[in-house]
Amino acid sequence: MTTKIGFIGLGAMGLPMSSNLQRKGFAVTVYDIDDAKMNQVVELGAKKAANVAEASRGQDIVITVLPATQHVEAVVLGEDGVLANIDAGALLMDLSTIDAKGTDRVAAACAEKGIGFVDAPIGRLALHAQRGESLFMVGASDENFARVEPALKAMGTDIFRCGEPGMGSRMKVINNFMLLSTAQIVAESIALGTKLGLDIQTMHDVTGNTTARNGQFHVLMVNKVLKGDLEPGFTIDLAFKDLSLAMNAAAENRVGLPMGAAAHAVFGGARATDYATKDYSALLDYACRNAGVETPRMD
Repeated sequence: MTTKIGFIGLGAMGLPMSSNLQRKGFAVTVYDIDDAKMNQVVELGAKKAANVAEASRGQDIVITVLPATQHVEAVVLGEDGVLANIDAGALLMDLSTIDAKGTDRVAAACAEKGIGFVDAPIGRLALHAQRGESLFMVGASDENFARVEPALKAMGTDIFRCGEPGMGSRMKVINNFMLLSTAQIVAESIALGTKLGLDIQTMHDVTGNTTARNGQFHVLMVNKVLKGDLEPGFTIDLAFKDLSLAMNAAAENRVGLPMGAAAHAVFGGARATDYATKDYSALLDYACRNAGVETPRMD
């Protein structure tokens, strides 16, 4: 029997993921505020919902991929939201990157209504989502994980069980804290190297063969900013939001993050400029501008 999925949120990650689910045999109903994005999945055979309520009714699984905590809570817990319309026995899976306490509130609301809940924030980039190669950090009971595993495999290649509901969100907070802080260090390193007269290919090749090798230089930037592509897969504005989640969690738990605080401040400065809506790899452009050098490019 074909699994019916209501998919809410067709951003840089949600659009390719819902498309992959439809291509791989799931019966997908999509909803987004952008009609053009819905039409792209409809062209593959999906159904279009008029609102959140319609996307939630009659589904085996409802998936949400939304920008921030307030959006998830509004869509799921709102008066005409997911939980007000989801069928008994269905399951909600949230793939968003949000405050873990927000995840806990959604999980508790699902439990109160007898609805299964899984949090499975997404790892990797939009280009991986397009290829069906995403990574998922999953918080779920064994029973609910078994229900969503086929859908996760249709959207990605690496699935990590992180614990019970809420632990996927907690893993995503520290994952993004690490990668975003690293991205800023890489941007500053390349800006300094350029100022010192080093060639970008030399910097790439040498660091790629030492323990300095990292995904921000050798996967992200070579595919985005170093090609002159600043179209957002993940904006600086959203990156600042994710770093804020880590800083808030640290403050609540009395953990000092001095390096993270510095990176957070830089992202905060960048989002106050025209870089806010650029891909976060544009940190390199921002660092080079501040260093008074032209951003290097690679073929």
